[in-house]
Order: sequence, then structure tokens, then C-alpha cells
Amino acid sequence: MRKELYRIEVPKDKSFDSTIPLLLEGYRFIANRRRKLRSDIFQTRIKGEKVICMSGPEAAKIFYDETRFVRKNAPPVRVIKTLFGKKAVQTLDDTPHVHRKQLFMSLFTEKNINVLKEITRSEWLHLIDRWEKMDKVILFEEAKKVMCKVACRWLEVPLKQSELEIRADDLWALVDSFGAVGFRHWRGRVARKKCNLWMENLVKQVRANKLHIDDDSLFYQMITYKELDGKLLNEKVVAVEVINILRPIVAISLYIVFGALALYTYPQTKEKLASGDDEYVRMFTQEVRRLYPFTPYVGARVRRPFIWDGHHFQRNDLVLLDIFGMNHDERIWEKPSEFMPERFKNFTAYKYVFIPQGGGDKTADHRCAGETVTIAVMEETFSFLLKEISYDVPNQNCQYSMSRIPPKIKSGFIIQNVHKKAKELSELH
Repeated sequence: MRKELYRIEVPKDKSFDSTIPLLLEGYRFIANRRRKLRSDIFQTRIKGEKVICMSGPEAAKIFYDETRFVRKNAPPVRVIKTLFGKKAVQTLDDTPHVHRKQLFMSLFTEKNINVLKEITRSEWLHLIDRWEKMDKVILFEEAKKVMCKVACRWLEVPLKQSELEIRADDLWALVDSFGAVGFRHWRGRVARKKCNLWMENLVKQVRANKLHIDDDSLFYQMITYKELDGKLLNEKVVAVEVINILRPIVAISLYIVFGALALYTYPQTKEKLASGDDEYVRMFTQEVRRLYPFTPYVGARVRRPFIWDGHHFQRNDLVLLDIFGMNHDERIWEKPSEFMPERFKNFTAYKYVFIPQGGGDKTADHRCAGETVTIAVMEETFSFLLKEISYDVPNQNCQYSMSRIPPKIKSGFIIQNVHKKAKELSELH
């Protein structure tokens, strides 16, 4: 009875169902209603189901409290069948999640990340001669292939040059299907089947000693990883988890074109990057991740009833945490619509404030384990674009829609007249 005295009704979106508004408003859906209702928490309905939307650092702390929330049955079936894959680490909870997460964390060591940086740099440098001969380079299309090759080289997943483009396109289709309906969604479903079949066949061949790979390779470590019961991971699950490394690296293609757009749109940052050190590259990378749209929101379900800030959460309630809205909240960021890498100088609030790929602890919680991978690849790529080549940016349509999840720059970001910078000039910078 005393608990009821502190009950505060969650503000409600008056729409009968917000499925269509969600599709139309995309990244701004939660923030639009948060401002309208003047609340960091509100209730709506999506596909007929009650959904609680939250925003802000305090909401993030609650959202990533594993005693209050679970991820099982939180992602829509359409997302599991495209983006994540069945029985992926993102859908697990408690001890099984922690155990599976350790597989990923064991791969993302400092030594392995340094190898990834070297591979990323070498793959970009390898393109210069070809780019110099091209009338125009569509950066997004090139980035997809480079990221696919980087990912496969890093894990040591066998990849023929003849299949590079199709694998890159399929892996991107998994990402592109996240917020999609219609053709894009079904393209993602087809791509998921193709990717799973590709990877399952490789796993089977390795386990049957028909395909030899280095015992020290990251791919081999994944193939030989054991479940809590001591048995090898099911080959279908191994395939899903390998793809859950390849896919996010290919997804970095989107960040790459946004970074190139930032270099073009904000020339003052280009000058600072050229004259600065690795610290400014890091700040630039983080600001690209903050400003431009990538992850719109993340979902979880209530583990057991609880009260937070006077609001009652019922078991199995679906809750969405607004990632994009937090990255553009004027209460958190000074001039949030402006590109200001300097805001990340001495910045430390990464656990629940700046969470472009999810929050919490990356070791035990559901924070993206590959965040370090994303940052490393982005930093190497931006250093390449700035220090290794010169290029022109012709007039083009660089617009992108905030209702499309994920977004897509219409032109793909075109560059022309690519030339390798003189070694002594590159070293000067």
C-alpha cells in the first residue's frame, strides 16, 4: 500500500499505435515525444504492444542493470532473422551471456586490435593505385569491400577475391535491414541465409579437417570455443557469431562516409587533424560517432516488476532506450547540433552518457563488445584519408534521411582526382 503512494503514472503518447510514426520519424521518434510530453519516460504502442521509451543517463543506468532487464524476446523476430541471427550473444542473458561474451572479449585484446589496425591501413593503401586511375570513387561502395576484406583477413576467414563484392553486399544487407520494411527487409532475410550457409560450410570443413586454417587464428578460436557444458558451440551458432564480427565491421562503412563528409563540411577540423596528433584523431572519431545517426535505440524486457523514479515497470514490458536522442540532448552536450571534436578532450563519461553503440560495461553487460574495433578502424581510416591521399570532392547530393534506419548518403560520397601524397609531405603532417 505504501508503494502505491509513490506511484507516478508514465506519460502516454495519445496515438492509438505509433508504428507508422516510428517509421516516418526514425531517429527522432523518441526525442520528439520526449519534448512534447516533457518527460524522459513515456508509454506508447508499437505493433499493438505496449512499449516504454526512456532517455537520459539515469535511464541508461537502470536499463543496463542486469537484475532488472533481460534481452530474451526483446529484439523483434524480424531483427533476429536479419541483423543478429538466431541464438546470438545479443539475445542471451545471465551466465550464458557472460560466457559467450568472453569469447568476443578474448579476441579483442590489445595485441589483436593492433593487428587489426595494421590490416586496415594496408588495405586502404593497397587501393591508391587503382583509385588514381578512376574517374570517380564512390567511397561507400569502396568502404564496404575494404571493411569486408579487413574483417576476413583479421579473423583469417577464407575469402576469394571473386566473392568479395557479393559477401560485402550481403553483410551490409544485414545492417541495412535493421529498420526496414518491404524490399530492404526481405533482402536482409535472403542475405542472412546466404551468410549463414557460407559460414556454416567453412566451419564444417575446418572441423572435418577438409580446410586448414592457422590454429592461432581468431576464426579457429571461435570454431573451437566451448559452451558451459564443455561441448563445442553448435556450428550454426559459430556461424552466427562469426558473422556478428564481420557484419559490424562492414557496418563501419557508414561511419567512414560520415567521417569523410565531416572532413569536407568542417574544413577547420581537417586542418587540426593535419597539424595535430593521434589524440585529435580520437576526438574527431568520437564526434563522428556522436553527431551522425547510427544506432537509433536499443531494447530490453523487464525481468521482474520494479519501481524506478516512481514509475512502475511490469514483468515483460518492452523498453526502448533512446541512443540517438541522448547523443543530441542539449542537457548533456553543449551545442549538440554542431561538430565539435574538442568536446571529447578529457571526456570520461562513457558508461551511461556517451553510448552510441550501447552502454554499461562491455565485459559483462550488453554493451557492444566490438566498440574498440569500431574506434580502431575508424581512426586508421580517417588518418588514411587525411595523411595518405589528396582528393577533390565534386558537387553531389550528400543528403540523408533521418527517417531511414540506417541512413544512406544519396551519392555514396564521391571523391575524384585521387593522388598519393608525397612521402615527405605525409611525414610532415
